[in-house]
Amino acid sequence: MHPADDIRGIKSTRLFQKRIILGVTGSIAAVESVKLARELIRHGAEVFPVMTSSATRIIHPDALEFATSNKPIIALTGKTEHVFYCGLVPDPVDAVLISPCTANTLSKITYGIDDTPVTTFASTAIGSKIPLILVPAMHLSMYRHATIQNNIVQLKKMGITILEPNILGKKAKMPSTDQILSYTMRHVGTHDYDTKRVLIIGGATAEPIDTIRILTNRSSGRTAILLAQEAFFRGADVELWHGQMKEVPPSFINTQQFETLADLIHMIKKRKVTFDYIIVCAALADYIPNMYNGKIASGKKQLTITCSPAPKIIEYIRKKAPKATLVAFKAEYQEKDLKKKGKELLKKHGLDYVIGNGISAFGSTKNNILLIDKNRTISQKKGKKEVIATYIFDTLC
Repeated sequence: MHPADDIRGIKSTRLFQKRIILGVTGSIAAVESVKLARELIRHGAEVFPVMTSSATRIIHPDALEFATSNKPIIALTGKTEHVFYCGLVPDPVDAVLISPCTANTLSKITYGIDDTPVTTFASTAIGSKIPLILVPAMHLSMYRHATIQNNIVQLKKMGITILEPNILGKKAKMPSTDQILSYTMRHVGTHDYDTKRVLIIGGATAEPIDTIRILTNRSSGRTAILLAQEAFFRGADVELWHGQMKEVPPSFINTQQFETLADLIHMIKKRKVTFDYIIVCAALADYIPNMYNGKIASGKKQLTITCSPAPKIIEYIRKKAPKATLVAFKAEYQEKDLKKKGKELLKKHGLDYVIGNGISAFGSTKNNILLIDKNRTISQKKGKKEVIATYIFDTLC
């Protein structure tokens, strides 16, 4: 067994049984291709490297053969490798990912010029309607060239995905490996949420007690991030509205941030809420402290904070989005109360689903949920929060 098989699927099985061509061109960023190939494999993929002659001067083909267990294609032969993998054949690959993609290769693909194995694979993939993902990497002056920008526009019109580079100083550098992976997963995924708009509301509110102190909770925001990623992988147009989070949302997810419950209510009121699915997993304040003007002096023997009941966000959302599939999380200290309280919440606000979880999920990588639908049917799922996120979207679709 090749060493690549030892790591296949150890991070996830999202790319399991997916076959991906990894095209590598003559950018210095080619040195990152081994890492990228290994990460694709860690999520289950079978990776077939294809290299330009310029790429072989930067990274040796043996390195990619070690990384993937497949010998890189550096020249086309009578076996017509481009047709075997990307042609109109019974079992073509699932995607062609060219990373890094030079200005030269990008321009050749635009005009159908096939003078390297990578460009020939790209042209064949386009003709066979196989997803093609380009990851430009070049000097900033080249990326800003008017012709390159026009070519990018033309390629996007052809339905080709082009990942925006990170502009750092005078360089247009490749985005992170995680971002490249995420777009690859999106293109080879189930696509059962294509054309759907999904809003995830997560994180914790932070209500001011005085000008410097806040009343908040232990929510990490991990569930919200994983739900947003899951929807993204499945083809949805996703937004994540979030309060305080211990984890950083990925850059490919559109985000808006709020601090207080009043901030979130304002966002809901001012926006035209046209989402197909809205999932509220945020840890929102149940009580709002009467804010002290200034800073409460330290050294007091006793301090009383007076609070008022907080408005219920679900009411505002249901009024603004009466046709959306609306899902709310409900946390209880006693897990035996989840069924009763969940059904009450479902009925009171006209929800489509309530997801109940115990407080042990806060700050943890695992969860144990009860999912209650509008017919009062209850199902249970436990495991890693990534697994829970997949289960939720499997249920909603």
